[in-house]
Amino acid sequence: MNGDRVGDEVRAALSVADDAGASPSERAEMLMEIAMGLQQRPKNPEQIAAAVFLYDRALALCPEDQRLLDARIMARKGTALLVLPEGGTQALQQAREAFEAAIPHFVDFGRPEELAETEMNLGLAIQNLAGQHKARITDAISAYQRALRTFDKLRFPKEFAILQNNVATAFLSMPFTDSRAKMREALAVQAFEEGLKVVNLIDHPTEYAMLQNNLGNALQYASSSHTLENNLRALDAYDEALKVRSRETMPLEFANTIANKANCVWNLPDDPEHPERGNRVNLLLAQQYYQECRTIFSRSGEAEKSRIVAEACDQIGRELLAVAPTNGTGAHAQTG
Repeated sequence: MNGDRVGDEVRAALSVADDAGASPSERAEMLMEIAMGLQQRPKNPEQIAAAVFLYDRALALCPEDQRLLDARIMARKGTALLVLPEGGTQALQQAREAFEAAIPHFVDFGRPEELAETEMNLGLAIQNLAGQHKARITDAISAYQRALRTFDKLRFPKEFAILQNNVATAFLSMPFTDSRAKMREALAVQAFEEGLKVVNLIDHPTEYAMLQNNLGNALQYASSSHTLENNLRALDAYDEALKVRSRETMPLEFANTIANKANCVWNLPDDPEHPERGNRVNLLLAQQYYQECRTIFSRSGEAEKSRIVAEACDQIGRELLAVAPTNGTGAHAQTG
């Protein structure tokens, strides 16, 4: 039924585009707008594929001398390819090519914001390709930095924050085997903190939570001599993210953050002033977090995440058996 409905939408779009009373430019623009509508709130994967198809038809209609319109259609096609379900490396490569084709025309004819948005999306395409060893992560960072020339913190706080997050995650995705690894970790933490200076819990809750969660991860896994301090700062960041990521409204994001928090608590002493007293209480707390997010992952079809969390629960269970309780509470660890 979904496929039939998408087919009807595409046929209706093509009939509009065949309107003899409209110019080729107008028809191309109409197709682009219909494709954008399909893409914005897709109810099924077929709608994204249909949007890509309509963008291609729009490009075929667009006159050669309409280079700005061509660039806008190409850039929108790239954003659809970025989220094309099961598109894989091929779709990412096509998205990169679409953005790279659009950029020169935006430089010549477009608004600075259009160029910056395309550079930002180009960075995303390259970063995803780099994760598959099909591109250089440094090229993604360069694209993000070019976008920051326009998306500054004063005029575009939301875009600035997203770019700082992307730059930071790009730094953290680079190999940590050379002498510059610690510098990249520090730059990533700095980028997350820069983003958090311009967004807040009330006006930009999604971006705020994303940055806090990712800052917590960066602090938790930093190769530093200040491990305890970093982990305590990470817990504060996760708690800030959880002010937005509730189990009721954002279950998967909530589960991701409490899984990160569990990882952090697992390695913390119960009393930071007396680490020699052990961490039985925190082990029990980490186990509780893991059990909660495992339930959510299982219900959401996140089998791999559920498996990883289950293994962590088992490991904590073994550690608890090896740790004698220090008082009458918590003597019996929950397992599961």
